[in-house]
Amino acid sequence: MSEYIALTETTYYILLSLYRPLHGYGIMQQTAALSGGRLTLSAGTLYGALASLQEKGWIKPLGEEGRKKEYQITDAGLQVLVAEVERLTELVENGKQLLNIK
Repeated sequence: MSEYIALTETTYYILLSLYRPLHGYGIMQQTAALSGGRLTLSAGTLYGALASLQEKGWIKPLGEEGRKKEYQITDAGLQVLVAEVERLTELVENGKQLLNIK
């Protein structure tokens, strides 16, 4: 990927949550669990983000399970997520090295 896009924490956790298909409420629960409760998404924030991520081609709807629409990360979204994990890892490693933290 030639152009790098730094992700917001919300986008990062939504993409990470969608490594396996989930519906909106499941994404909200998974995001809260992954962030240790630090990030809680309102329905409005979540569905706005899901629409934006679909427009970018980073996630796709899979259909509906009963009344719940499920979403899944796309290959393009996975590339963006992997690039972000690599960027964050570099940031942490640089900080540890400079501050002499093991």
